[in-house]
Amino acid sequence: MGSKQNLEGKIAFIGIGANLGDPAANCREAILRINAIDGIRILRHSLLYKTQPVGLDSQPWFANAAAEIRTTLSPWDLLLALKNVERNMGRQESVHWGPRVIDLDILFYGQEVISEDKLKIPHPELHRRRFVLAPLDEIASYVIHPLYGISVRGLYERLENDHVAEIIGD
Repeated sequence: MGSKQNLEGKIAFIGIGANLGDPAANCREAILRINAIDGIRILRHSLLYKTQPVGLDSQPWFANAAAEIRTTLSPWDLLLALKNVERNMGRQESVHWGPRVIDLDILFYGQEVISEDKLKIPHPELHRRRFVLAPLDEIASYVIHPLYGISVRGLYERLENDHVAEIIGD
């Protein structure tokens, strides 16, 4: 394989979130760690957003971002690499939708649709979540959801919840 500058492969989008420790610093650290993985190059990432928790309201607010990557990893290998970053950053499995030091999700992998027990692409909830769509819209408003045929911007504009997603910095 060539250098990271010449990396070929698929374009994918990763959702990044944290609400334990220093959430913004954890998101920034995750971006650095993702970019250091062989077979992945981050093309760009969004600003950080302060977002309201979803599902389990009685927890700290999150910092969220999205990253566009180019990767030669398969979807399964990408998932394993992201889970490894989470583990190395101290993530421990806890309550569903509960607090976490870092959370990394594959949002899109090209235009592929995968529906297996441990891997669902596109992410099955992204079209309902402001904390995903706000940063994703910033860097990839034009990307078409392969199941709905609607752009990220269109999904964002159609959101029916009033959850908060405010820019907090880079």
